[in-house]
Amino acid sequence: MTDSQKPQFLGKETPLPASPDEAVLDYVPNPRRERPYMVRFTAPEFTSLCPVTAQPDFAHLVIDYVPDETIVESKSLKLFLGSFRNHQGFHEDCTVGIGERLTREMQPHWLRIGGYWYPRGGIPIDVFWQSGPEPEGIWLPPQDVPGYRGRG
Repeated sequence: MTDSQKPQFLGKETPLPASPDEAVLDYVPNPRRERPYMVRFTAPEFTSLCPVTAQPDFAHLVIDYVPDETIVESKSLKLFLGSFRNHQGFHEDCTVGIGERLTREMQPHWLRIGGYWYPRGGIPIDVFWQSGPEPEGIWLPPQDVPGYRGRG
């Protein structure tokens, strides 16, 4: 791995980015590029702010992807997701925006994201996005986030 490919946040105290636009995602070479596989990240305590009321919104995010040349470094992903704490955006914008940014920058074979948003006003909103058709020959487990009944 060259110096330009080394993650810039690992092993360092890193402040939370002020916004998703300021957040930097690190990508490293895929160590098993010759072998197709799926990666899952689960963020059960994702938060953002309602763009109308500025009240906090909470979601359980599940991100699945089949890498190509690179994989996303998990600490940078954690910082990116944490940067939404002060971001005002609708559930749909946050969920799809995360999926689109990861897809644009990492260029995986395939990516999907499920945003399971906790209700405010009595209605849970679940948002799903994927970059294309499901890949063949890859085990794609269900996301298994229960329908809202306290989500616990």
